[in-house]
Amino acid sequence: MDTLAYALGTGGTGGAGGQGGGFSTFIPLILLFGIFYFLLIRPQQKKAKQHRELLGALKVGDRIVTNGGLHGKITGIKENTVTVEIAPKIRVKVSRGSIAGMIQGEG
Repeated sequence: MDTLAYALGTGGTGGAGGQGGGFSTFIPLILLFGIFYFLLIRPQQKKAKQHRELLGALKVGDRIVTNGGLHGKITGIKENTVTVEIAPKIRVKVSRGSIAGMIQGEG
């Protein structure tokens, strides 16, 4: 039982010297959060903002690609759905949120 008492002891520092500055113990955590913010959180927020702007700017005649890989031309827009023509006279309705991006330069 004596070994347990020695293991929980202060290590011979007299009890008062074992504590560092309160703020200095949080500096590595603050730095780690800063790194995560600039490398992960901020770019993801920027990409989400660009996607929201893309969805808000959709109009009839735009050529798009969905998350599932369907390429087509928008023929109708409602509040939450978009009608996409994927082949002549073949139209499908897709959720507005499933649109991955616009296709540029394709005739």
